[in-house]
Amino acid sequence: MVNDVKKIHIIGSVASGKTTLARKLSRELELPYYELDNVVWERHQTGDIRRTEEERAEYLRQVVGMEGWIMEGVHNEWWVEESFRHADVIIFLDTKYSVRTYRIIKRFILQKLRLEKAHYTPTFRIFLKMFKWNKYFEENGKPHFFQAFEEVQDKVLKVSTVKELDQRLPSLRSTSPVENK
Repeated sequence: MVNDVKKIHIIGSVASGKTTLARKLSRELELPYYELDNVVWERHQTGDIRRTEEERAEYLRQVVGMEGWIMEGVHNEWWVEESFRHADVIIFLDTKYSVRTYRIIKRFILQKLRLEKAHYTPTFRIFLKMFKWNKYFEENGKPHFFQAFEEVQDKVLKVSTVKELDQRLPSLRSTSPVENK
């Protein structure tokens, strides 16, 4: 990938491949990656605690102030704007709805069999919520991102598959990062 791209934000729906891509790019680029869910939630063995707005903002500010990072998550609310603004590139994973649905089912089965880890207890209730969140992102989250964050759209690389991303990444090599606004 690109040597001068040091700050990458990956956005997409549940089961779009954000975490898998973030891990891959983290290894290849030797950049730390952060999950937005872990910005929202403070993880403890006894259970997760939601951070206050102030704690969340401070945590995010610390990460985006670093020299290089990969941020991934479904979130596209106002509080994530700082990450979008500081990113050199925003990868929007627009994975097919049917693929995401399949992955939600597969993930749940693997988690129940303890073959895949989760930050949460994979209950049937959470499983059903994943479908709800997937549909919500498709109908609301995706249009919201493209409307609410118009000022960063010149940084967005919208792809449907990792293969498509691999084909389009070389085009980033010849461009320099967009100035932070």
